[in-house]
Amino acid sequence: MTDRVKTPGRSPGGGDARPEARPLKVRLKKARSLSSSSQKWLQRQLNDPYVARAKREGWRSRAAFKLLEIDDRLKLLKPGARVVDLGAAPGGWSQIAAQRVKSEQGQGRVVAIDLLEMEPIAGVDFAQLDFLQESAPAQLISMLGGPADMVMSDMAANTTGHRPTDHLRIVGLVELAIDFARQVLAPGGSFIAKVFQGGTEGALLADLKRDFATVRHIKPQASRADSAELYVVATGFRGHRPGNPDVAEAADAAD
Repeated sequence: MTDRVKTPGRSPGGGDARPEARPLKVRLKKARSLSSSSQKWLQRQLNDPYVARAKREGWRSRAAFKLLEIDDRLKLLKPGARVVDLGAAPGGWSQIAAQRVKSEQGQGRVVAIDLLEMEPIAGVDFAQLDFLQESAPAQLISMLGGPADMVMSDMAANTTGHRPTDHLRIVGLVELAIDFARQVLAPGGSFIAKVFQGGTEGALLADLKRDFATVRHIKPQASRADSAELYVVATGFRGHRPGNPDVAEAADAAD
């Protein structure tokens, strides 16, 4: 079952996260050199109110509003928490996490990782690496100073245009992210990742329910209405971690 976020998120400053209505539609000019698909994408970007608001408020991407909505509802990002952002570039989710986990005592850590370079963000430690590397879980725990309280991923696999194939690719990527989360999460931790509707969501939820107390699908209002995009949110990690001596050593060293 998919939950639609009904209450709009609030920006850190307390403003309504919903974009203002834009009465005039921006039309492309001199776009003949672009392919049809590129023209459609650019037209959509120019007329997307979340894109415009993200630029005004200094968010790295419109995706920031999706995490804002989800976290306003579920309160996943707690002050003092340790957070890993997989596939973080350009950094919209890392920005939100850094603001929300910062405590008055200066605690709270956010580590962002990506294959691509990312411009620095205040309060975020960045590592340019592949989270699939065998050494990645231990490295992330060391950077965090202990096991993570939350692993989040807004990653999406490169698309082919063939919807069934693209669905299998994103599910495969999420499964890899789940395996990573199982290695680095502390008991009680949470996991959030982007998926797409396509017929295998039930199997993914069943897999997560073996290790998490609560699992659900959510579609934020900031997700485009015509998109098959969903977010899977798993909370209450039961603490099962595969035997990886490097991970265990990193966790013991952090403690």
